[in-house]
This record gives sequence, structure tokens and C-alpha cells, in this order.
Amino acid sequence: MGHIARKRFGQHFLADPHYVGRIVAAIAPQPGDHLVEIGPGLAALTAPLVERAGHLTAIEIDRDLAARLADRYAPSQLTLHVADALEFDYAALGERLRVVGNLPYNISSPLLFRLARHDDRIVDIHVMLQREVVARMTATPGSPDYGRLGVMLQARFAVQRLFIVPPGAFAPPPRVDSAVPRLVPL
Repeated sequence: MGHIARKRFGQHFLADPHYVGRIVAAIAPQPGDHLVEIGPGLAALTAPLVERAGHLTAIEIDRDLAARLADRYAPSQLTLHVADALEFDYAALGERLRVVGNLPYNISSPLLFRLARHDDRIVDIHVMLQREVVARMTATPGSPDYGRLGVMLQARFAVQRLFIVPPGAFAPPPRVDSAVPRLVPL
């Protein structure tokens, strides 16, 4: 890959083409969609998303990865923000945002709460998360997984788990299963 995953950024790069294809199919990007990818990393999702939609906005905290993306894509294909997704001003991106990404598991809940504040600008969200987090997001009242995360997100979004992604789909593999949910503002 030519890049050593940085633990401080929680980097686990999606590497399995089968799961890349499943995620892209679930997103179903169309030309003109305002796609926003959080943490594009090594561009596993970026490449097919740009190919289908024509343009993508990306937020990448790792300067080395951002430089690789800037070298690979023309500004007409990729608008790149080298920034922390937890501090980024999503309102500055405009309306009808389709948010995608393989999120670092250590920031997933705070990032989802931040995105929820912009639900009036969002069309949908498709992100890779730890399986247990998705279980909490989709839990029903009274179930063992039901708590703050589910309450907060289900008040603003219809949340659906789409599929599980095993550790072997990543490089380096995480110690847990992952899952891809779809969140659509109510």
C-alpha cells in the first residue's frame, strides 16, 4: 500500500474489492450527487465514487494521505479538505450532502452526533463502523443495546444496518467485525 497505518488516527484501510463494491452499490452514487467522504485514506471508496458521481468532497486528517489524494485526482474530481472531521464545518459544504466513509472507530459516536446537527443538509449517510456501534444505533427500546446513541440518532434518522464486514476485508485487520448502516433523515 505504500503507507503505514497510524494507530493515532485509527487507520484500518478497506482493501477487499468485494466489500468496496457492496458499499458503492448501497450508496448508488449518481452524477451530480454531492458526495462527502470522511477519511478517504487510500481511496478504496474514493475511486469508484468519483468514477460514478464525477466529483467528491473529501475530509482527510492525515497529511500524507491527503498529499497522495491531491496527486491522484484533479480538482475537478476531488475537493480535498485536510482537516479533523470532528471539527469540520459541514454547513460550509452546502445542501443535499451524501456522507460516506470508513470511520475511525475511536471517533464514530462523537462524529455521528456532529453530523446529526446537520441533518437538514444531509440526504443520507453510509459509513463503516464497529459492529457493536451499529447494534446500538439500530437497537429497539428496552433491548440491551438501546441507549443514548440509538435514542439520539433514531430521533433524527431512519437507521438500518445493511451488512457486516469481516476483519479480513481491511489492512491491517481490526480486532472486531464492522458493519455498514444507512442513515436517512426523518
